[in-house]
Amino acid sequence: MKNSSIVFLLALVLISCSNNDNVNRNNPFLINPFVDLQLNLSLPEFNQLNFPGSSIILNAQGIKGIVVYNIDNAQYTAFELSDPNHAPNECSKMEISGIEATCPCTTDTNKYNIITGQHGVDPNLFPMQRYNAVRTGNVIRISN
Repeated sequence: MKNSSIVFLLALVLISCSNNDNVNRNNPFLINPFVDLQLNLSLPEFNQLNFPGSSIILNAQGIKGIVVYNIDNAQYTAFELSDPNHAPNECSKMEISGIEATCPCTTDTNKYNIITGQHGVDPNLFPMQRYNAVRTGNVIRISN
């Protein structure tokens, strides 16, 4: 009985564990573009990411660009700049101010936190599309 309980609990844990972000995967508005970047923090264009609380925008990546944020020199976040709650269009590239991403479209007032990716007001709306951001030595790898 004890062994079968352990096997059952182990199976339950393995089934419930996943590194997939189903919220992002089920977003009907955004595609999942291939992203695999290496940002060398020794280069001047990425120097800002050496300081906690700072961010940079990678304009030519993802759908409408990617914002990368330094939380504490060990943890970084990377998010798609296309508003996840409507189809990409001429106004859907979000603007960054501090830790807030704001959609400039006049048809909505969507604001998101670039540390968590969550919508500022309505947690039921799609969060920002997250990319993996891992620092190894002096390089940050952004990927999906």
